[in-house]
Amino acid sequence: MGAEVANSADNGSNLSHLELLIHENARKTKSIYASTTSKSGRKRLKLDPGLASEDPDITKTGLSLRLHAEYEDIQTLPEAIAKKLPAAGPRKKKTKADEAPSKSEEHARKLIEGIPTSKTPGGPSSNALVLSRKPGAGASAAGGGKPNAQRNEPQNSLTRRQDNILQQPRPDWHPPWKLARVISGHLGWVRALAVEPNNKWFASGAGDRTIKIWDLASGQLKLTLTGHISTVRGLAVSPRHPYMFSCGEDKMVKCWDLETNKVIRHYHGHLSGVYTLKLHPTLDVLVTGGRDGVARVWDMRTRSNVHVLSGHTGTVSDLVCQEADPQVITGSLDSTVRMWDLAAGKAMGVLTHHKKGVRALATHPTEFTFATGSTGSIKQWKCPEGAFMQNFEGHNAIINSLSVNSENVLFSGGDNGSMSFWDWKTGHRFQALDTTAQPGSLDAESGIMSSMFDLSGSRLICGEADKTIKIWKEDPDATPQTHPIDWKPTLATMRKF
Repeated sequence: MGAEVANSADNGSNLSHLELLIHENARKTKSIYASTTSKSGRKRLKLDPGLASEDPDITKTGLSLRLHAEYEDIQTLPEAIAKKLPAAGPRKKKTKADEAPSKSEEHARKLIEGIPTSKTPGGPSSNALVLSRKPGAGASAAGGGKPNAQRNEPQNSLTRRQDNILQQPRPDWHPPWKLARVISGHLGWVRALAVEPNNKWFASGAGDRTIKIWDLASGQLKLTLTGHISTVRGLAVSPRHPYMFSCGEDKMVKCWDLETNKVIRHYHGHLSGVYTLKLHPTLDVLVTGGRDGVARVWDMRTRSNVHVLSGHTGTVSDLVCQEADPQVITGSLDSTVRMWDLAAGKAMGVLTHHKKGVRALATHPTEFTFATGSTGSIKQWKCPEGAFMQNFEGHNAIINSLSVNSENVLFSGGDNGSMSFWDWKTGHRFQALDTTAQPGSLDAESGIMSSMFDLSGSRLICGEADKTIKIWKEDPDATPQTHPIDWKPTLATMRKF
């Protein structure tokens, strides 16, 4: 009898234990799979917070079921919308790219599995260095202290994300330039050049105090003008009047009548030598600059001094004029470039990027940009605010002259006779060479003092320190196959905009 009572007690305890186990399983099953129906007829899954805190797998499974249950009703489109869509064509064969999970599927998977989806500092939107681990680097950690197979290689390496490096524009192909003609006749350094508006002749001014007129096609001397008593430093031919203007180190600014070949006006006001002279393209005004550190704006007909553009603390070595603001840009040996408002006679901005004196300026004939040159430095700027665009790296010399043509070729001439041809858009130097001094002249006289493209842009005229004028032309036999572009993108030449 006692044994039966003991067996019944054991059975009761086992039964109570089974009941508890069944009850617990039913509770878990209900919390995961049981669904209640709301008033709208939609299934809604509820999760027991107590069980969720005990077992994290319940949270993941419940979340997965909830996502499927809530979006079950919208897996198929309504008939009204489905009719408007085009009929589905034949099913394409899956490729490797199609088999890869999409971004939405990957996001849902990470959400279900509890993987954080916040962007890390090395994400795709950041241009940062990413820490990548070599294969087998974690073997010692994962294998419970096993030695690393790659002992000589560092476990972590820094690699730059290639997909985030800025794409640099490829430079355009330009044919190389070669010497076509050497013109002799001056007895001093050729410091000034000007091409007439019809592109038939050009004028040159030199240290022999004369101005010579040359036929552009044949290179024959047509006329010699005398009147300056010192080096002629600037020349300009008016496109609207039969006038030519000249300036020199004798403080004189002269207006020549090309019909009578005589001086008809003088512009008095500079206190020292006048080094540069330009005509405004649309207004009848003349702008000159010189050693007294100011640029003067003259009325062409009345000879009155309209403005005195003061602000430079050194010699105004070069200036340019254009139709839109800034209408006057000056470069000075005080290593600054100033942009002037011609109506107010005041500076619109000052560019202080150069470290040495700015000796050369050039404006692009079609773009609203300009370039400045100093010792070993050529910079490109955007008008009207003077925003820096890029550097032209590689010409390590005193830059005396800059010229640009409509084919986006920039020429820079150095004081040591070095010449560089650049692609205007990318700053790539596609040709570099040294000029050859005339026989009988000193090696020190192989400097390029002035340069200018003719109106067609196909001929480059250079005035040099060996008293000659050299005309350069593009090589007509050159092709991209015979002279390929030697260009490699580098981080140092990245554009700033």
